[in-house]
Amino acid sequence: MEMRHASHPESAKGYDTERLRKEFLIEKLFVENEVQMVYSHVDRYIIGGALPTSATLKLEADSREIGADYVLERREIGIINVGAAGIVTVDGTEYAVEPRDCLYIGMGSRDVTFASRDAANPARFYFISTPAHKTYPTVLLPIAEATPQHLGSLSSSNERTIYKYIHKGGIQSCQLMLGMTLLKPNNMWNTMPCHTHDRRSEVYFYFDMPEDGLVFHFMGEPQETRHLVVRNEQVAISPSWSIHSGVGTSNYTFIWAMAGENQTFEDMDMVAMKDLK
Repeated sequence: MEMRHASHPESAKGYDTERLRKEFLIEKLFVENEVQMVYSHVDRYIIGGALPTSATLKLEADSREIGADYVLERREIGIINVGAAGIVTVDGTEYAVEPRDCLYIGMGSRDVTFASRDAANPARFYFISTPAHKTYPTVLLPIAEATPQHLGSLSSSNERTIYKYIHKGGIQSCQLMLGMTLLKPNNMWNTMPCHTHDRRSEVYFYFDMPEDGLVFHFMGEPQETRHLVVRNEQVAISPSWSIHSGVGTSNYTFIWAMAGENQTFEDMDMVAMKDLK
């Protein structure tokens, strides 16, 4: 597991492109028949990807890295399948996770495995885990049962559909919030006008991008903005002091996850366009 420490905003002002990418960008999560994980000290996320083809993969980590006997001993996890049909097995119970379905697994689940229905057309499980203090039930929420929220307009290039999976009005959790935003064709902007939320951090996983496509993900303090060039199936980590918005060369989809002090979507500090620098 790769370990990453948190960065102070004053330090981040002086980072060059290479250092910004090293601190805040995860470039590769999917490796055939492996589980890849990054531990971020920003709200102690574990961010990962599982790509099972000919093998069933187990969610596991060195106890010295996580300070526990198994990954979910004191953690919860949200999983979204961004590939073909797959199966996640939780302590002997199988869950059929179809494309873009979400599975939440509560604290205390010991044995979690990932498999594809068809090795030639594999599932791609993106997951994110946060510390937990209470066990909530494991829940599978198919995208067909999630309530879509349509926002934005073509005139502002941000017409989009938001699916909220893990939140106060949906799947219950200790602190993890998880959802997915789909931009409609000919729309490229996300989360603009931008905001920060000092009580929560956020992680963006960008996908559904063409091979030659990319997103310019904007980050940094509102008066000290920087950017990351993000390609398909890459992740941007956004600490609480940073904005998090982006514009692509075409439309795309992204999965957002939040963790921190609360689960209140409205708890954000909006940044006026005139104040951005």
